[in-house]
Amino acid sequence: MNKKVCIVGLGYIGLPTAAVLADKGFTVHGVDVNEEAINLINNGEVHIYEPDLEKVVKKVVTAGKLSADIEPIKADVYILAVPTPFKENHKPDLAYVESATKSIIPYIEPGNLIILESTSPIGTTEKIVELILNERTDLSIDENSSSQIYVSHCPERVLPGKILKELIENDRIVGGINKMSTQKTAEFYESFVDGKVLQTTAKTAELSKLTENSYRDVNIAFANELSMICDDLDIDVWELIKLANHHPRVNILQPGPGVGGHCIAVDPWFIVDAAPERAQLIYTARNVNDTKPQFVIEKVEEAISKIINPTIACLGLSFKANIDDLRESPAVEIVSKVASLTKNMVYVSEPHINELPLDLQKLNIKLSSTEDALRHADVVLLLVEHDYFKLIDSISLENKVVIDTKGIFQINNKGIEITSKAK
Repeated sequence: MNKKVCIVGLGYIGLPTAAVLADKGFTVHGVDVNEEAINLINNGEVHIYEPDLEKVVKKVVTAGKLSADIEPIKADVYILAVPTPFKENHKPDLAYVESATKSIIPYIEPGNLIILESTSPIGTTEKIVELILNERTDLSIDENSSSQIYVSHCPERVLPGKILKELIENDRIVGGINKMSTQKTAEFYESFVDGKVLQTTAKTAELSKLTENSYRDVNIAFANELSMICDDLDIDVWELIKLANHHPRVNILQPGPGVGGHCIAVDPWFIVDAAPERAQLIYTARNVNDTKPQFVIEKVEEAISKIINPTIACLGLSFKANIDDLRESPAVEIVSKVASLTKNMVYVSEPHINELPLDLQKLNIKLSSTEDALRHADVVLLLVEHDYFKLIDSISLENKVVIDTKGIFQINNKGIEITSKAK
């Protein structure tokens, strides 16, 4: 196999994808604006944490199958794996996608395959075609043209912590701007993916990813809304959900402090933006999950109102358990606001990072070990259910007010008084 692949964006999706493809025999050239990340990768190191990723990167860099630079090169396949955040009023921001597309335009040749992997608003793949053809009149998407290029969307659908495995094992959805693009893209993924490669149109592929994450967001919102209802009614939400889930056709998720990450907290807004009059349930779910952090903060205010000069320990910053990814994390938002509630230092334990994000470094917050945080705390706020936190014993929590937003202390430490049973 001698196909060259150029991947633009070497973040949480781009770098693992580059590593997997290089390990499968492709010659991969990675592109990123982060020069520090490029230097690390070219030395066989990584700038993000993902189990086994550094080992694979070192292997393929040493073998000469993966290199990185700030500029693209000529390749057979181009993959765009850059962020797609939103702007004010939750409007999609395509600046990164547009910039990535423009960066490869001078290098594209007839027969090349361009794949958008970034989760994107509906119509983004067509926008990429428009950008390319406006600058390169020598190229075409006409299936009868000798200067034809192929453009498709294939959304990533992997779980942080299992990315290397799921990039190969998960089913993939590929949708081209025409049938030939879809077919060429399917053939590419079938060369290294063990899961099914499902073919559709570009717009349907775009909406499929948004739909998957909106489905999850709606179900999480149901659990989070239940938790707030239970708090008002003085009912243990964890017991309630456990009992309700004994119904053979009920599977309620667990509530938490909100919803974070680069997908679930963002993608539903793309559907709302595309169909604002129709997406009423999706819109409501987003609002429920976006307001949950404020509910947690109010519980902290309630707890410290009874304590003179309180010290607060916050456990967890990542958007989900056992990873170092802080993107859109409700825990980060909550901790930043908790810091304004007390004059004392706020102790934060996040076992998966070595330093606080810049916004938190400006506040009266100290990143510390879990043991140190618990030793100083009058109030303990559990925000992420890291496995490490599940090992905390009841003695460490004695004589402290515990606000458990994930329910792990109730499961593992019977008899611990929780400030509110329904965070």
